[in-house]
Amino acid sequence: VNVLLWWEPFGRPRRMADCRRRYNITGCRLSADRSRYGEAQAVLFHHRDLALHGAEGLPRGPPPRPPRQLWVWMNFESPSHSPGLRGLAGLFNWTMSYRRDSDVFVPYGYLYAPPTPRPFVLPRKTRLVAWVISNWNEEHARVRYYRQLKEHLAIDVYGARGLALAEGGVVETVSAYKFYLAFENSQHTDYITEKLWRNAFAASAVPVVLGPRRANYERFIPPDSFIHVDDFPSPRLLATYLKFLDKNKPNYRKYFAWRKKYEVHVTSFWDEHFCKVCEAVRTAGNQIKTVRNLASWFES
Repeated sequence: VNVLLWWEPFGRPRRMADCRRRYNITGCRLSADRSRYGEAQAVLFHHRDLALHGAEGLPRGPPPRPPRQLWVWMNFESPSHSPGLRGLAGLFNWTMSYRRDSDVFVPYGYLYAPPTPRPFVLPRKTRLVAWVISNWNEEHARVRYYRQLKEHLAIDVYGARGLALAEGGVVETVSAYKFYLAFENSQHTDYITEKLWRNAFAASAVPVVLGPRRANYERFIPPDSFIHVDDFPSPRLLATYLKFLDKNKPNYRKYFAWRKKYEVHVTSFWDEHFCKVCEAVRTAGNQIKTVRNLASWFES
């Protein structure tokens, strides 16, 4: 299967993944060489670059669009951070995103049950609550909530407005904390990012989440693996609960019960995405469809 990247995400050239070695996906040829347009079974268009270049930047021909070629729209930002969706009706055949109803669904992470689970060892916890944030915006719900929460609880903030991360980066820093604020930059269906999967789960901190509703999280993770801000009528009561768990080891440890069965997979940008498209094209056969109204689907 020949898959062509029309733009390399954010204009950063990269070595193409070896899909067979990394993901056991065979028969993939990935390329960013536009001269191979005519032989590509699928062409991938990254939305942020599409928004930057405009629809004029799409292939115009010659050669004309091959009759069975799939155009795949790829986006991992939320609708709030995806400008220019309106003019894209009827252009693409498939969608690829973190949304479960995408044609090619690639979440930011997922849980899986290994054949023989490794025993889980909780790292030593010496601190209470951490938050890593690079894009600080006073208008965001997450910053407003943080401002109320910190009135009742000490929170160590890293990144744009806070402390520098330790040498090992996010996971190493956060693993010393009991709780992590996995606050998304906007609230949308299925928009659950590396803030949960890597910053909290991979660091073995209990995520305190602000994002879509609790029921949406529970489509992907066990109900007792996280704390949702919506579970509490006020930030003050959430703070009280976190302080209670800090002093009550058996109750705190219940948030790790799921680890007896599951391991965490954090999706690797962008190799995994490109290889997944390849696999999807190979298994799809000849069905061709058109995404009639991209904006209304993605914003729903």
